Amino acid sequence: MPVKQYKPISPARRGMSGLTFEEITKRGAERTLRQTLPGTGGRNNYGRTTVRFRGGGHKRLYRLIDFKRDKWDVEAKVASIEYDPNRSANIALIHYKDGEKRYILAPMGLKVGDTVSAGEEVDIKAGNALPLRAIPVGTNIHNIELKKGKGGQIVRTAGGVAQLAAKETNYAHIKLPSGEVRLVHIDCMATVGQVGNIDHGNINLGKAGRSRWLGRRPHNRGVSMNPVDHPLGGGEGKSSGGRHPCSPWGQPAKGYRTRRNKQTSKFIVKKRYA
Repeated sequence: MPVKQYKPISPARRGMSGLTFEEITKRGAERTLRQTLPGTGGRNNYGRTTVRFRGGGHKRLYRLIDFKRDKWDVEAKVASIEYDPNRSANIALIHYKDGEKRYILAPMGLKVGDTVSAGEEVDIKAGNALPLRAIPVGTNIHNIELKKGKGGQIVRTAGGVAQLAAKETNYAHIKLPSGEVRLVHIDCMATVGQVGNIDHGNINLGKAGRSRWLGRRPHNRGVSMNPVDHPLGGGEGKSSGGRHPCSPWGQPAKGYRTRRNKQTSKFIVKKRYA
């Protein structure tokens, strides 16, 4: 999906860019596959802010995506490629032969009229989902399960792609976009191909108002605050902070490792950082 540039008729327009949406074939979501999505404003169930600088933005309807791909050996035809406001990737509406409709993540190269399916003996082509045991080594994959039957949890963003690097006994070695190599059980499902809309990361929003439409509020720096509000605040003139970058609660912001899940450390063959 190419990126279009706008004429600089105002300072906000200068440098602004957007997608042309050439791949999008239908406006509006399938009625049976959407539901309301109440906004949180970054608050948890206690009403406390757990994610700062979130709030406002345009109302959205949530599209129910089939991350599990558990309808095996039934062919489905791609009816449309649609925009999803809840994610960076586009989605594809597929119609199964038995009349059921579902949404899946639209991989690169998938077009209206193509057929996709899931199962252990389906073809190795973009959009088809298989267990890792049935996918050849070296294949590009996305929407990968970490637990059998739970549904795809990783490599779901626009342009995301992982590689099936090797298979050993009951586990496959998956090279993730971050460079991390992780063990995943070979009975877990994955979808062949690369997630589409790869130009999503090349967009320049151009103005603050466009961020507000997306629900992103202004993110002010610690050094611009008062000492009571942030460890980097205060000082005479334009102070640089005087200490290493950190959060308002003193946690280092650059290079500090925060991973605490030791139960799954054994599944990481190669870490994403040196």
